[in-house]
Amino acid sequence: MDSIIDAPGVQNPVTILLMGLRRSGKSSICKVVFHNVQPLDTLYLESTTKPTTENFKSLIDLAVVELPGQLNMFEPSLYDSKKLFSSIGALVYVIDSQDEYLSALQNLAVIIKYAVSVNPKIHIEVLIHKVDGLSEDYRLDTQRDIMQRVGDDLLDYGLEGVQISFYLTSIFDHSIYEAFSRIVQKLIYELPALENMLDLLMQYSNFDKVFLFDVNSKIYVATDSSPVDIQTYEVCAEFIDVTIDLDGLYEPPRKIDGPDSVALGARNSSVQSSSQFTSPNSIVPETKNSELDPIYVAKPTRCISKLQNGTTLYLYQMIRGLALVGVSRLEEGDEATSITVIDHNVNIFKKSLEKMWEKSRVK
Repeated sequence: MDSIIDAPGVQNPVTILLMGLRRSGKSSICKVVFHNVQPLDTLYLESTTKPTTENFKSLIDLAVVELPGQLNMFEPSLYDSKKLFSSIGALVYVIDSQDEYLSALQNLAVIIKYAVSVNPKIHIEVLIHKVDGLSEDYRLDTQRDIMQRVGDDLLDYGLEGVQISFYLTSIFDHSIYEAFSRIVQKLIYELPALENMLDLLMQYSNFDKVFLFDVNSKIYVATDSSPVDIQTYEVCAEFIDVTIDLDGLYEPPRKIDGPDSVALGARNSSVQSSSQFTSPNSIVPETKNSELDPIYVAKPTRCISKLQNGTTLYLYQMIRGLALVGVSRLEEGDEATSITVIDHNVNIFKKSLEKMWEKSRVK
């Protein structure tokens, strides 16, 4: 177990520990969210037999450590439990809602008791998973039952005031992305500043809603302070896929350096890419040495689409595999002027984001 704890990025506080009983769906979640595997393809995954660590780079460097459900985490020969739990930022426990979950809840209570004793600042997140097979009413009844039983178990251990977040999730819809978005946001130190910047951008750019997405995982690492509507999120997430598909029809990959080096078109966030895709709105400037030296900076990808209901979707590539996606209702006849203003404000936001990221690296 020492090799897992000492792996690059795992000692960083931005680390997620994924736990749950065997066949609860942990591996499927990782494959769908972080590797863009189709949900149906995860039906053939074998059970995880040993701890695995995967590192992802976006606005923050994120490590996801998955522990097999059949192993005893308190076995000294397998785990240094104290070192493991003291090094993580969030504990995500997955419960199969379609199975008998009493043993899972007992296991969860034991883990929470130990985790908060060695790391009081740890975020406890519970995914009530595989709810796609349950009716709407039964989902809510299951959530209430699990929340009540977990609370009672913790009181039996003398634990009060432990903050636990519960999410109803499935890999067959966007609920798993919404849950992980909220989990990851709790681990971003600069989140309040990001939200404030997005509020200002929305105010001065006539956006109704704006997200800062990790392109590869469809997790939004930040959004403005207004409530998130799941349908708006779904439209924006799908718009990213459309943009990537269109993006690949034009210029071939171009190699660049710097914070933009993770391209919008890179689909696997576990592999850093140095390619940059361009669209008709992002023509590569001609340079005399471009044929001799392929390393030059192309303009970021930018895509605008107007839907039938009059809503305009705006996407602009940011740094480190991020993209800003905004929803707006532009006034008829004034779209060109509005887009010019939006472009200007988004460029200012991007520069501020670059400065924020550079400062976070120095800490």
